[in-house]
Amino acid sequence: MSTLARQIAADFPILGKKVNGHPLTYLDTAATALKPLPVIESVTHAHRELSANVHRGVHQLSREATDAFDRSRETVQKFLNAFRSEEIVFTSGTTASINIVANTWGRSTLKAGDEIVLSHMEHHSNIVPWQMLCQVTGCVIKVAPINDRGELIMEEFKALLNERTRLVAVNYVSNALGTINPVKEIVVAAHAVGALVLVDAAQAVACLPVDVQDLDCDFLAFSAHKLFGPTGVGVLYAKYALLKSMPPYFGGGDMILSVTFEKTIYNEPPYKFEAGTPNIAGVIGLGRAIEYVTSLGFDAIGQHEKMLLKLASDELSRIEGVRLIGTAREKVSIVSFVIDQVHPHDIGSILDSEGVAIRAGHHCTQPVMARFCIPATARASFSIYNTEEDVARLVGAVHQVRKVML
Repeated sequence: MSTLARQIAADFPILGKKVNGHPLTYLDTAATALKPLPVIESVTHAHRELSANVHRGVHQLSREATDAFDRSRETVQKFLNAFRSEEIVFTSGTTASINIVANTWGRSTLKAGDEIVLSHMEHHSNIVPWQMLCQVTGCVIKVAPINDRGELIMEEFKALLNERTRLVAVNYVSNALGTINPVKEIVVAAHAVGALVLVDAAQAVACLPVDVQDLDCDFLAFSAHKLFGPTGVGVLYAKYALLKSMPPYFGGGDMILSVTFEKTIYNEPPYKFEAGTPNIAGVIGLGRAIEYVTSLGFDAIGQHEKMLLKLASDELSRIEGVRLIGTAREKVSIVSFVIDQVHPHDIGSILDSEGVAIRAGHHCTQPVMARFCIPATARASFSIYNTEEDVARLVGAVHQVRKVML
């Protein structure tokens, strides 16, 4: 077992669970990461000791909850290296964050003939909101193609950029292929034609350092549950000048300065975009998850996951009939594959009977599946708590698939 996995093994109690009589082998982190004890305990503590609303009460319990909530915003700011904490908006997840940008900046800025550039490897959450925006504004989507390895073809991406390009929306890491996109180069190219850039960092934040000032992206979104935090919490980062100029998306409490029946004066960012009672315990849990990941260090995380990626890719490639989908030179520890004459759903079901949890399906990336002329893939995604033994169990279970199905 690697040093990192040995160090944190006891932090993830669910790994002691048995599935169908087998030890759990959890290889579905790309869908949602397991939660370590420090995060679980922080959420429990928030409910038990800080069960009050934030930014409203003057009593001690409310002050304590507000302090903990606001500390999480500062933790996210430092984690992303945002210029100021007011650039951090708490949302319900990556999907909500992207929809906020589409329905505020997009609706107030874009017009017929304007162009949005996406990559062919985007998650549906970074496609559908822009399609909906196009129906309202008349703007147009252009799609940058990918090659057979699952890499963005940068020459063709850059050829799509012109004076009509207003936004480039691209994932940092593909959830279906594991590809790491050259985001910094993408931002430079987009800014050269006056376009803004939104980065979907949902798959990146748990395994790569993300520095928004270094990237110089205009918007960035991620979800807590991909980062070993709670579900139902996410982050929208945006440059402060953009947040200041954007209209609010939801109306209600805490996003206002004053309300009369004749007029409402909106609060300043980020509160302008945080109407209603937030997921207080979830936000506090996100802050603790960031502290947990930061304490491990991205160098150690990257080294561990690269080892697992190479081991799994090499071992699966040796199995007759197995074909890897997504072999980018730069990728994270996501291994998508198909087996000749076996549907991925059957692969997933048989692996589950062996206690191996993977994802089987189109992964909310149907255009990616169409690009590779397949209906779906089986996807094994590795993380900090996985081991070489987990790879061996995956490989053994794939051999069992072939034995049962072929």
